[in-house]
Amino acid sequence: MILDAVVSYRSVPRLLKLFHTKTDINIHWIPHFTSVINWTLRLGLGLLTQVTPIREQWAAIVDHSIDIGTKKALVVLRIPLDVLTKRQTALTLADCECIGLKVSEKVNGESIADDLNAIFAQAGDPSVIIKDCDRTLQKGVRLCAQKRSTEYPVIDDIGHVVARALKAEYEQSTAYKQFTSLTAKGAKRLRQTRLASLVPPKLRSKGRFQSIGKLGQWGKKMLNILDFSGPPEKGSALEKLRQVFAELSVVEPFIHDFANTAKITSKLMKILKNKGLDLTSYQQCQHLIEKLDKPSKVKTHLQDWLQKHKKIQQQFPLTSLPVSSDIIESLFGHFKHIIERSPQADMNRTTLLIPALCGNHNEAIVLQALKHTRQHDLNNWDKENIPYTVRKERYQLLNNIQKTGELLVR
Repeated sequence: MILDAVVSYRSVPRLLKLFHTKTDINIHWIPHFTSVINWTLRLGLGLLTQVTPIREQWAAIVDHSIDIGTKKALVVLRIPLDVLTKRQTALTLADCECIGLKVSEKVNGESIADDLNAIFAQAGDPSVIIKDCDRTLQKGVRLCAQKRSTEYPVIDDIGHVVARALKAEYEQSTAYKQFTSLTAKGAKRLRQTRLASLVPPKLRSKGRFQSIGKLGQWGKKMLNILDFSGPPEKGSALEKLRQVFAELSVVEPFIHDFANTAKITSKLMKILKNKGLDLTSYQQCQHLIEKLDKPSKVKTHLQDWLQKHKKIQQQFPLTSLPVSSDIIESLFGHFKHIIERSPQADMNRTTLLIPALCGNHNEAIVLQALKHTRQHDLNNWDKENIPYTVRKERYQLLNNIQKTGELLVR
């Protein structure tokens, strides 16, 4: 239920009780939700400890989770290098194996290098490494390669590359600032009205250019609506929209250019995320890039990325090279969906759920992992890897007060 249905830990006993009382399934014993937690985490720990090198070529996808409490987790996934060649669709969690999980409060290039070195010492060296454009990760991968005296071809995630290209093109543009200002003001006037469904997409404060294409599509559709000829009926929706977005026509040329660029980059990402990079997808992407304006910064960024990664792909001529780290973001999303109901918002041993969410685990794999991983092993991992959490600190302070009557802070 936890791994396949992605329900919360507390839901499992309730569902089992529902099956017992409302169906013909006879369940003699319903576990407490804490038992469900421990079984799941033992499975995750068992899968981690059983990681070994493999013969086939593989790619390592490396990324950090967002901060949860005071910590974040470094996760490394292993995928066979030819997985896209076989399936011709985007990666799924069933295609991945979590080979590394490190929880840290302070993250820098040196700490990442140490973590990667330990992970690759157990799992073997990858054929390529896929990561986003984060400089700390970049430094960590470079230092790890130096420690292991190995040259790792590094693939920059295409989604982050496109976002950086769009940011370089538009962030300082006067027309872009005017456009976003108009949409923000218009959104305030439309919310809590019958036209709330036409509110422009909200821009994220962090990584906004990773989803900026939706704003371009909205702008183009809104121009088509406002272009209706003739005066609108009094009190109509069109009259209201023309009042709210009266100045939108001032940036009309920018909106068309912006929407067209976002549409092209979206098509390019769809090709590369589903098919990977090979000769065919390379030619398709080149054709799309040629449709961009010649002086475009987006065009320059994408051409540079394509040429750089074409050389990497030529090292594996029979393989469609994975160039996206989206699957690790999907993994983090599944993890957060399960733990977000917890009242203790801190990174703790529940991170061991992450390895259990990857791969295609049949009954034999689950039983083997549980058989070789005891509750004692889980407790030891918790002490070694999660030495401090908000809950532990709270209990320690309360115990000190009860024993000595003083508030002792370490």
